Amino acid sequence: MPSHTDDLRLAHILADDADSTTMDRFKALDLHVATKPDMTHVSDADQRVEDVMRKTLSRARPRDAFVGEEAGTTGWGARRWVVDPIDGTANYVRGVPVWATLISLMIEDQVVVGVVSAPAIGRRWWASYGDGAWTGRSLHSSQPCRVSDVSTIEDASLSYSSIKGWDKLGKADQWTGLMDDCWRTRAYGDFWSYMLVAEGAVDIAAEPELNLWDMAALSIIVEEAGGKFSSVDGEPGPGGPNALATNGRLHDEVLKRLA
Repeated sequence: MPSHTDDLRLAHILADDADSTTMDRFKALDLHVATKPDMTHVSDADQRVEDVMRKTLSRARPRDAFVGEEAGTTGWGARRWVVDPIDGTANYVRGVPVWATLISLMIEDQVVVGVVSAPAIGRRWWASYGDGAWTGRSLHSSQPCRVSDVSTIEDASLSYSSIKGWDKLGKADQWTGLMDDCWRTRAYGDFWSYMLVAEGAVDIAAEPELNLWDMAALSIIVEEAGGKFSSVDGEPGPGGPNALATNGRLHDEVLKRLA
């Protein structure tokens, strides 16, 4: 697959613009928050970030499609940018600093670029296909990400966002059993669980209900760090309705336990 250096640089520019918008509105007294039909929150910052990225990409990549959480899909083609303007909106509107903008580029069904930017905690992660996963302040100030080498569930650290949803999936007992058997469990939540897997600080992360824009950027970073990313039923990549990310060594065992 050809190099995606230019696309990665553009994704960082998009992330810089998003950071400016989100930080400007974070903890703003006049932040407007509404409830969407699916009963999740959306703020005016979510909408502003997505609008800014749509405008930038319409100039820089006019032939590319755009898939955003707030305004849906525009354009058509093999190349599509998949964006979650604020992953962790519930945290954002309550003043909790654990939230991020997720930016990815897909060609057909393959994620080739991913950037996760969490300005309130001063962190950013990124990856492009075949070039590894990285974290740092910028492309020129970074260090590689690498998953852990933990090989047993009993020694594993597991992170999640919520216990709700596993019962709806019909896997409440399996999930509870997995949590009980792991060495440590913590609800770091949302994007952060998966970035901790990529960094080797956590060994397993999973969520029962997600969309493509929640997962695309996360998946390539985890995989380029040496891990595995699939649905809970084992479908590789971010195309399923939920997510399981591990350091790779534990993936098959966790899939069996959740089956």
